Amino acid sequence: MTAMREPAKAFPADAPNATRLNRMTDADKGRPTELDRKQARAILDRFRVTDGAGFKLKRFAADDPMPDVVDKAQAPDLLEQGVRRLSDLQELLYANASWSLLLVFQAMDAAGKDGTIKHVMSGVNPQGVSVTSFKAPGPEDLAHDFLWRINRALPARGMIGIFNRSHYEEVLVTRVHPDLLDKQHMPASLRGGGKFWDHRLQDIAGFERHLARQGTRVLKFFLNVSRNEQKKRFLSRLDHPDKNWKFEAADLVERAHWPAYMEAYEEAIATTATEAAPWYVVPADQKWFMRLVVVAAINAALDDLDLKPVEPSTQAMAAFADARRKLESES
Repeated sequence: MTAMREPAKAFPADAPNATRLNRMTDADKGRPTELDRKQARAILDRFRVTDGAGFKLKRFAADDPMPDVVDKAQAPDLLEQGVRRLSDLQELLYANASWSLLLVFQAMDAAGKDGTIKHVMSGVNPQGVSVTSFKAPGPEDLAHDFLWRINRALPARGMIGIFNRSHYEEVLVTRVHPDLLDKQHMPASLRGGGKFWDHRLQDIAGFERHLARQGTRVLKFFLNVSRNEQKKRFLSRLDHPDKNWKFEAADLVERAHWPAYMEAYEEAIATTATEAAPWYVVPADQKWFMRLVVVAAINAALDDLDLKPVEPSTQAMAAFADARRKLESES
């Protein structure tokens, strides 16, 4: 993950957004600088899926920036304040060390997972965040069940864990390319039958239910990029030498399987969306809006935990007082 700054310091209560206001133009003045509750609720209600009954991916447009709710001109300030709020909430999460938060990012190539993680987490203390990018499983991973390596990467209490791709690859890529199962050394009798993928999805849903019961909140983001927008981004990577490194010939191989991937995503979301581990089907064609949706969802989940500042114990207060006396007595 790209190196992140130390948590942003909150402005004094009597001078909100003082630094930013110094550089505001007359056109900027009067614009909201953070999402209000009504805006956030409208955005999250639009894209959150907590019950997969009747879920259809086609009902979620990849280009849906909700212009009636959010003005694009506000986006930089809205994201800045959302990140600032996330920084404050993450410090509470870390200090309480009871809950943990797992953020799962899934998407087709060029949807913007890396950039979203970078921008949304830019103000969060890196000590409280772990990022795992799941590549193709290695020999040790393949010698175990498909959730084994996932368990090893789960966030500790007080931490935010980010999965850049995740256990869902096992019902997406592996489903589109079932020959990959040959490498997993499963008994042949367990690979047959029409229920294999249903069982995997049920296992994932049960796994996430277990995490919720143990104090890990799970948020899952499908960054929903359109096929046409992916084409534009691939061409941009080819046109600009500084972006060539982002393009791989294998990307076109996966693009050719687009309908199969959409079918796999639809079933995965429909089967595993719950109140405890919701999916957000986030429109990804406009990156500025995608990032606002993600930060709003994370902040809402942390707000729901109703975390309070940790009060020092009587023993700790006595130790503080002793430390103060020693420091003040130094010559």
